Amino acid sequence: MHEAVLFAATLRHNAPRWSGRLIVAEPQPGPLWPADPRIPEGPQRDLLRHLGAEIVPFESRHFGHAYPQGNKIEGLAALPEGPFVFFDTDTAITGELADLDIDFTRPAASMKRENTWPDPQLYGPDYNGIWGALHARRGGRLADTLDTRWPDNHWRRYLYFNAGWFLGADPAAFHRAFEAAALMIRDDPPDALASQLLDPWLDQAALPLAIHERGGGRPGGRGGIAEGVFDGSHSVHWRAMPLLYATAPDHAIEAVEAASRPNRIKKVLKDHEPFRRFLYQGKGARARALFDRADLPRKEQAIRNRLRREGLWMR
Repeated sequence: MHEAVLFAATLRHNAPRWSGRLIVAEPQPGPLWPADPRIPEGPQRDLLRHLGAEIVPFESRHFGHAYPQGNKIEGLAALPEGPFVFFDTDTAITGELADLDIDFTRPAASMKRENTWPDPQLYGPDYNGIWGALHARRGGRLADTLDTRWPDNHWRRYLYFNAGWFLGADPAAFHRAFEAAALMIRDDPPDALASQLLDPWLDQAALPLAIHERGGGRPGGRGGIAEGVFDGSHSVHWRAMPLLYATAPDHAIEAVEAASRPNRIKKVLKDHEPFRRFLYQGKGARARALFDRADLPRKEQAIRNRLRREGLWMR
């Protein structure tokens, strides 16, 4: 809930001319949640409302506590008609959204990902076999999804996204495609997935199938947004405060800090320890000084390890 407040604050501060609706999709209590998953009444909820957020309920029918990443699938069912962009709460808006030219009829998603899934085994199947089987199950053709700039069986050749943001023209249709792909993978997977772990990767395994089914693709390609807009000039998916300060460009840090400076925002955000330590008590500057943004380690794990050694890792 503190992450949602920071998202809303950065949206209002850095995109003041944007006139769309800000919807916080909120899972409701039910048999799939052992505790109440709603934002409690209090300063966080009040501030979200003050920042113009509409808190919209949805029911958890398939995922819930066992797979909370499923919220981003099931929450789509609560959205109103019309074009949408979904963002994880651990995201900050860093530029004016009103300036963007997006073709929502061509869905796209975040390319800020590593080689996390699938994990082809020595005796097969390979990437072609795994992704080919999945796309075939959903009526698609693997050949239509390939980035042929990369060689055969290089992971970047295959349609794969981070689910930190995605967009489309019709949330109900996107929800149906995303949910159907996720349930197929979880409950009735093709044989090619026999050796593959699905937790926590289920949403990211299903997302390419939904985007391809809806006629989209990679940003800058078949997806209807230019490359480097989200996860670049206009947003940052920070995931953990130490990673934000270690890796984000200067304009993103400036945008986050400016949005979190007003007293009404600060009073709420500082109750969350990572925000208090990194935004307000100097740990962010210490983490930032450890790295050269123009020459970051190739693997994120190396960044995390360095931060841990310096006593600067916190989530």
